[in-house]
Amino acid sequence: MAQPVGIKDVARAAGVSVGTVSNVINRPDTVATETRARVLSAIDRLGYVRSESARQLRAGRSRIMGLLVLDMGNPFFVDVARGAERAARDAGLGVMVCNSAESAGEEAEYLSLFAEQRVRGVLLTPADATGRNIASFRRHGIPFVLVDRVSEGTTECSVSVDDVAGGALAVRHLIDAGHRSIAYVSGPPGFTQVRDRRTGALNALAEAGLGPECLRELATERLDVAAGRDAGARLLGLAERPTAVFCANDLLALGVLQAMYAAGVNVPEDLAIVGYDDIEFAAAAAVPLTSVRQPAVTMGALAAEMLLEETEEGGAGGAGAGRHEHRRVVLQPELVVRRSSLSAR
Repeated sequence: MAQPVGIKDVARAAGVSVGTVSNVINRPDTVATETRARVLSAIDRLGYVRSESARQLRAGRSRIMGLLVLDMGNPFFVDVARGAERAARDAGLGVMVCNSAESAGEEAEYLSLFAEQRVRGVLLTPADATGRNIASFRRHGIPFVLVDRVSEGTTECSVSVDDVAGGALAVRHLIDAGHRSIAYVSGPPGFTQVRDRRTGALNALAEAGLGPECLRELATERLDVAAGRDAGARLLGLAERPTAVFCANDLLALGVLQAMYAAGVNVPEDLAIVGYDDIEFAAAAAVPLTSVRQPAVTMGALAAEMLLEETEEGGAGGAGAGRHEHRRVVLQPELVVRRSSLSAR
């Protein structure tokens, strides 16, 4: 394999010093016209490409921000990435997108990679419920913003949605439709979103004078369609089947819908279903899915803007260190009603 052309090769070919080549690249106005032309000709002839990563390390400023999400197979996080990438591009930066696959171990590996690459900052949806990965990463002094999460004990910036309010919206809608026996297909209990949406569901039941026994939780190990199908099979096996189900995200809801369809259970006549996130596939499902909408693109864009603000004002290499004030932005969810929940009880 051919070795990459370095700045010394250019200097040798042009008959000048390495410093002169550097000046041609970075401060061309300081170099005589004839010398500059000779160096540029050598660069073109040799195919020299400046090492941007090396330049960034010398300057202490990267043009890359990291984005680490739970599951890039979930369209919700694809939309978060779209929003972040748009804001970063407007600022002349790129985004390195990584997927923890809901694994604390993989999250730790990617955070180490970000530290090695000296990224400008990181947008992070944590997979590690213990907070140890965040504590370890904080030692590197790289700014980060939490996305779709506010972790206990952290003071960093965050952008999230009021998931307690979202859970209440979903179950209040089902109660208003006459349902009094509701299943909650949740997810890994360590995820704050899963717990908050359950809290909101219980709040809605309490407002209606109903006890927590009206909500039957079916936990899942993951937040994907396969886990939803498994939960749907368990739901079908219950002696007293609930008349409605609220799912912690749309992928779970789509899996439950598939299980019902395969078993000949009519949705919404026999079972009403409400999801969460309002991903694009929700409206395109065989039975269009009622869902709690999260402004995912807006979340990603806001998080990136907050990270840029921090790194410019008070983060690593920022000119105004100490001026940045961390803040938490909490957005409000919205219920989008479609056919999957429109049965009359």
